[in-house]
Amino acid sequence: MPLYIVSTPIGNLSDITLRSLEILRNADIILCEDTRQSLKLLNSYEIKPDKLISFYSQIEEKKINQIILTLKENKEINIALITDNGTPTISDPGFKLVDACYNNNIEVFAAPGPSAFLCALSISGFSADTFLFYGFLPRKDGKIKKVLKDLININGLIIFYESPFRVKNTLKLICDIFGKEIPVFIARELTKKFEQKLRGKVGDLLLAIGEECKGEFVIIINNYKVNRLINDNIEN
Repeated sequence: MPLYIVSTPIGNLSDITLRSLEILRNADIILCEDTRQSLKLLNSYEIKPDKLISFYSQIEEKKINQIILTLKENKEINIALITDNGTPTISDPGFKLVDACYNNNIEVFAAPGPSAFLCALSISGFSADTFLFYGFLPRKDGKIKKVLKDLININGLIIFYESPFRVKNTLKLICDIFGKEIPVFIARELTKKFEQKLRGKVGDLLLAIGEECKGEFVIIINNYKVNRLINDNIEN
């Protein structure tokens, strides 16, 4: 009666692991953030589960009790949780279900795999000794500024997700709060045909990025103290 947390590709369907495919093929029920999106992956590998169940953020809490009951009453059943892209529970639905499983003595297993922020981090060229992953930033400027100001003293990398509609404005706010010289790495459409990566001073990237961008962005601020000191000296 375990729950499997299964990572799926963030773009290139070939990135799915053999173990993830095995678990999905053997799953009786697959919980999906969006069944239409998940079917693209499942159909490409000819995986036909007995049941697909929508499991997105807005309905997660409503469905947890029934899922827990199903797992407890059927000792042989296997349930897998996937999201549209990447690893469930990481800026995606699932952590409340996992918490409920532990509270009900239900085993939880992970099938590790792709994650957009780890993918970006691995190709950023920045030291990953210390980093904070924040997830999605708030939508309003005032709240974004507060978050950035709260994080400015972190001695390490700061990683965010941002939508294409707000990325340029967010870079402006980073420039205002961290200074235009702070090193930043941004990436979008990772592992896809139109993958794009930009690396440099945030002030320069702000000029380089287009007005109309597609795809979710990963933003990495290199906020190690040595960069803060250099930036502060330039600003002063």
